[in-house]
Amino acid sequence: MEAYLDNAATTKVLPEVKEIMMETLEEHYGNPSSMHSKGVEAEKYIKFAKKEIAKSLKVEEKEIIFVSGGTEANNQALICGAMANKRSGNHIITTKIEHASVYNPLVYLESQGFRVTYVDVDGNGKVNQEQLVEAIGEDTILVSVMHVNNEIGAVEDIAEIGEKIKKKKPGILFHVDAIQSYGKFKIFPKRMHIDLLSVSGHKIHGPKGIGFLYVKDKTKVLPLIYGGGQQKGMRSGTENVPGIAGLGKAVQLAYADFDAHIAHMYELKIFFIDLLNKMEDLTVNGIDGIDIENTAPHVVSVTVDGVRSEVLLHALEDKNIYVSAGSACSSNHPALSGTLQAIGLEKKAVESTIRFSFSRFTTKEELVYTVETLEQLVPVLQKYVRR
Repeated sequence: MEAYLDNAATTKVLPEVKEIMMETLEEHYGNPSSMHSKGVEAEKYIKFAKKEIAKSLKVEEKEIIFVSGGTEANNQALICGAMANKRSGNHIITTKIEHASVYNPLVYLESQGFRVTYVDVDGNGKVNQEQLVEAIGEDTILVSVMHVNNEIGAVEDIAEIGEKIKKKKPGILFHVDAIQSYGKFKIFPKRMHIDLLSVSGHKIHGPKGIGFLYVKDKTKVLPLIYGGGQQKGMRSGTENVPGIAGLGKAVQLAYADFDAHIAHMYELKIFFIDLLNKMEDLTVNGIDGIDIENTAPHVVSVTVDGVRSEVLLHALEDKNIYVSAGSACSSNHPALSGTLQAIGLEKKAVESTIRFSFSRFTTKEELVYTVETLEQLVPVLQKYVRR
């Protein structure tokens, strides 16, 4: 049996997504900027994707910029948003549990003279809103808060945070990293006071190498890439038509039977945690005293006492169970998880934490197999721990 439980890292492309991408590769392969019929046919796929995305967010199509993925979206939102507004101030606020694609652009901005405040979270990963609002000053130009944490599945109260930010200082840009939440939650930027929103296609059964940045109309943001002026100059370069078409189809399908898909994942999460709680030496992170349905439906973070995460990951892999030791984007640069430290885990616990993540295709049979395998492996692996 195989159990793929690393869907927060990437998801399997849907057959319908593959089909529409093949259309653009084999039939409608023109350059969307070309004025002949082949170009017009290619452009139709871009219009289709913009329409589906705009409909899902209840925004205007002109507010969507296609990019290469979540990392580029976050970089453009933060670096280009900060640079465009630096005359108004140099202060940025974020949290201590952000993804590397937010954290590292902010490190770069600090090297360019910007000042960054990192706000605390509680043991479940919830942002300290009082501290965040208190940190806003006259020179604050940008606040960036992720909607769903990729490691523990914490869900931030984005609408509430957005309202508080705008009430204290209306001109602040509010950026939301929605890479783990889009397709899992209904997100409405206008109601939630969001100016900039980052999304990646391969988290919702779309292709890798494509994503989008929502930029609220009249928001001051500079381009990250300059060239031929495509996408109204906001992201030059010939559009990735196969990727955009695949993203549009993935968005359409994600929201077509949305409630059923999400209910299924929450059911799986509750079922899985109930099984895990029967095991000794194992702790589920980010759910202390809160309803499971107030967390992300697809992420479960587990600390296994006495077993290093990489060891357990590879032991599970040998049994055809695929999980993560944290963010896949940080796997090439191993370091202690900032998120797990921020929620109060000791170094030893951080080093013994793995992430399971589901999709609409995950089954209870896969989860039962996983827990049965853990029950066999963990006692054996614990015997080899250096005391």
